[in-house]
Amino acid sequence: MSVARQLFGQRSEARASRHLKRLGYRILARNVRTPLGEIDIIAREGDDIVFVEVKARNSLLYGHPQEAVTRRKQMALSRAALFWLKGEGLMGVPARFDVVAMVVTGKTHDIEVIRNAFPLALP
Repeated sequence: MSVARQLFGQRSEARASRHLKRLGYRILARNVRTPLGEIDIIAREGDDIVFVEVKARNSLLYGHPQEAVTRRKQMALSRAALFWLKGEGLMGVPARFDVVAMVVTGKTHDIEVIRNAFPLALP
């Protein structure tokens, strides 16, 4: 991955975190790495633990950002989330998966938060 692409991803995740905070989410962690995969953002909203996948694009040439959260990606996020919940002793806490879809063009950005974007996905 190029340095420019990494910077774009980091800036997008920072923007997504700020946006979620404005919506009332409490950010618990960012870029959480588990042996089973990475979680972009872990937050709390009310009683729920929210696992957030951030997808950003600088054009719609290849489709909307949320389309990149494929079944395979959902399964990987589900496994990582379960690993994290178990490690934190939070298996009984309500949890969900949200997607932040962002299109960044120049200095403007459109952000959409898709709550309950997908259910727990296991094979």
